[in-house]
Amino acid sequence: MIVFLKDVGRSIELLFFLVLGLYLTSDFAGRFYGSYGIEFMGNIWVNWFGISYFLFVIYTIIMGVFLFKEVTFYKRLLRSNIFWLLFIVSIYIILVPFIKGENPF
Repeated sequence: MIVFLKDVGRSIELLFFLVLGLYLTSDFAGRFYGSYGIEFMGNIWVNWFGISYFLFVIYTIIMGVFLFKEVTFYKRLLRSNIFWLLFIVSIYIILVPFIKGENPF
């Protein structure tokens, strides 16, 4: 039962970051990119993933390095190559509109 509750808690954390990322993408990202002359159109779901995952990584770093150093979940996640690869992809997704001058997704 304890493992189930931990899994539910982790799922709620992930859902929270998906919802927060959707909110930031729909309300703020368009205005932010627009202030730099970048039209925010196309498949903005890619941008949603990038923003959500970026926020999740920042949260995981804070939790795993500073607050809960002994929690196995955070230790394993911070050692995962896929975790860091997706983090690099999310940074690319957030920054590529500035490099190209448009949202290519």
